[in-house]
Amino acid sequence: MVDIPRRSQTGIRLIRRILYGAIILLGISGAGLYVSHLTPAAPVVDRAAVWIDTVKRGPMLRQVRGLGKLVPEEVCWVPAATEGRVEKKLLEAGARVTPDTLLIELSNPQLEQETVNAEWDWKAEESSYVDLKVRLEREQLTQASDMAKLESDYEQAVLRCAANAELEKSGLISKLDVKRDSANAQQLGNRIRIEKQRLAINKESIAARLAQQRTRIDQRQAIYALRKSQLDQLKVRAGVDGVLQVIQVDVGQRVAPGANLARVANPNRIKAELSIPETQAKDIQIGQEVSIDTRNGVIPGRVSRIDPAVKDGTVTVDVRLEGELLQGMRPDLSVDGTIVIEKMDDVVYVGRPVQGQPDSQASIFKIDSNGNGAERVTVRLGRSSVNTIEIKEGLKPGDQVILSDMTTQDGFDRIRLN
Repeated sequence: MVDIPRRSQTGIRLIRRILYGAIILLGISGAGLYVSHLTPAAPVVDRAAVWIDTVKRGPMLRQVRGLGKLVPEEVCWVPAATEGRVEKKLLEAGARVTPDTLLIELSNPQLEQETVNAEWDWKAEESSYVDLKVRLEREQLTQASDMAKLESDYEQAVLRCAANAELEKSGLISKLDVKRDSANAQQLGNRIRIEKQRLAINKESIAARLAQQRTRIDQRQAIYALRKSQLDQLKVRAGVDGVLQVIQVDVGQRVAPGANLARVANPNRIKAELSIPETQAKDIQIGQEVSIDTRNGVIPGRVSRIDPAVKDGTVTVDVRLEGELLQGMRPDLSVDGTIVIEKMDDVVYVGRPVQGQPDSQASIFKIDSNGNGAERVTVRLGRSSVNTIEIKEGLKPGDQVILSDMTTQDGFDRIRLN
């Protein structure tokens, strides 16, 4: 009888453990492989937390919107005509003014002294003119008197010469005496002609000297008028009708010539200045319709000017207001303006999605027909407005889409709505 060796119980248990472990590992690996091939479960989104809109077909207005303020069309800065020190501020901002309304009083002692000196210089020149005129007239009268005496002597010489010629025929006087009288008369005639020329030249000289003195008078008078005008302008007046916007100097402050002291605006002529983002300003043109919201009503207007420069990413657009001004409209009032760029008659459009840009492709969620879920679709967008955008491809009228920001669901192509 042969003994058959029996396996020990310890070895059998080891083998069983190995087999069980292998089976468990295979099961875990298979389960992991299966799970990896499963589609992730769609996330749940609260319907009330998203913005849902329906695709429509019909007319659409292309608009751009910008914030701005009301500014006066007619603004007048009141400058200082000369240097001075502010003595008084007679009005405050908001007061209605006329051209003669006194705003500020300045002082300038040096200008006051220069004005007095200029006045005395002017009067001194006038006195000199009068004195010169009297002297020249006296000289002219003396010369005229001498001229009259020469003419009298000449007439007497001519008469004597004629009488002596008759006596010479009778042999009463010599022929030499006649010739001497004739030469004397001729000499007097020559002196008269010379004196007449001197008298004419003297008259021209007198006129020139008086004109020269008159020019000096006019010069002194102009200097005095300028100083007097500058002195008068130390009392600063508004110069135009309107409302005082600001006085930007204080009592005791010294101001230089040409410095702006105050600003006056016409409150009845106001325009709107809108700041439009530069990316939306490319289609704005002069004459387009605008609605200006003043928070107290809406007033129509039209684009009147487009700033050619870009400042801080915006373009300034001026709007001329049309119709009666609303109550409470005043310069620097904040407003909201909407410009109508284009009227499109028949387009497919929807509310503008948060991440949708004009003339681009966007990925948005379209709600299923049963309304319980939404699927991601690619849409080609076209022209945009403030609140709407054109749909070129990817959606049709009647489709409902989610316009809210869905970046938290970027890893999912479907969502569930509850």
